[in-house]
Amino acid sequence: MTLLAPGPSTLRDWHRPLLANATLLFGVAVVSAVAMFLDDRQLAGESVWVKPMKFGFAMGVYGLTLAWLLGRLGRGRRLGWWLGTFFAVAGVLDVGAVVYAAAHGTYSHFNDNPEPVAETVRTLFSIGVMPLLLITLVITVLVLVQRTGDRATSTALLGGLGLAVASMVVALWLSSSSGATPRTVPDAYGNPVAMTGGHGIGDPDGTGMFLTNWSTTGGDLRVPHFVGMHAIQVLLLVSAILGMLAAGRGRLRDERVRARLVGVAVLGYTGVFAVLTWQAKRGVPVTDVDLPTLVAFAAVALCTVGTAVAVVVAALRAGSPGPAGPP
Repeated sequence: MTLLAPGPSTLRDWHRPLLANATLLFGVAVVSAVAMFLDDRQLAGESVWVKPMKFGFAMGVYGLTLAWLLGRLGRGRRLGWWLGTFFAVAGVLDVGAVVYAAAHGTYSHFNDNPEPVAETVRTLFSIGVMPLLLITLVITVLVLVQRTGDRATSTALLGGLGLAVASMVVALWLSSSSGATPRTVPDAYGNPVAMTGGHGIGDPDGTGMFLTNWSTTGGDLRVPHFVGMHAIQVLLLVSAILGMLAAGRGRLRDERVRARLVGVAVLGYTGVFAVLTWQAKRGVPVTDVDLPTLVAFAAVALCTVGTAVAVVVAALRAGSPGPAGPP
């Protein structure tokens, strides 16, 4: 099975700055995980190092995925290299702001204090966040205008990158909306911190889930943001599994059938992302699925399963597989 063609097959051909970015951010995640047991300071009932650990891991995984993808581009390879390099720098600034705030025992997000640490964090975010969105959008266009692999893989890449862009828009939506009445909360040392906005909608400082800290008492846009950011890994996995199954199942050897099935997966994933966003904006926690949310999820499931069945039935009726299409 060929996931991407044309393209290199060795690690040394991946995008080097993004590989360095991922290595650094995974290191941040590991160090933060250790620091959780060595540093007893807490913010909102959890270790100050939980957020750096999560950011380091999540951004590291995404950076590693882009490093692989950009190393496989044909046309626009030089532009892709520069875009990836800028993304690597912006990602370090973004995670660096979170680490910097944690080291000082204060909040990185929604911190409106007029003091040097908070002002530095806001500056780093203002420099680092928007490029992540714009660069992902341009990379999506680069993938769109060329063949980056078989049709199934191309569909997975475009769907995953599109959802990543949507998830970053959700993050900007979260950071730019007030979300809550301005309030004052204590930092890790008990000093007052002026907060404007919040992750939770309806109850910004309510109880959070273990580790993720997603709100259990209000809506939380971090949920769809996380789901959208990691869509590309899930969809590429679906494409890879279909490719492996193709060896023993005749109709799956037709890349058009696999591409349609991956398209169904994109449809279903997008539906889940949309419902989670809608649920959060209504102030409903992800742990408390109300009737409207349940109906919406059921509709997404029925639509996805029904479309998948239609694709399979059409493939079976088409008879023996024809040529897989152009390489």
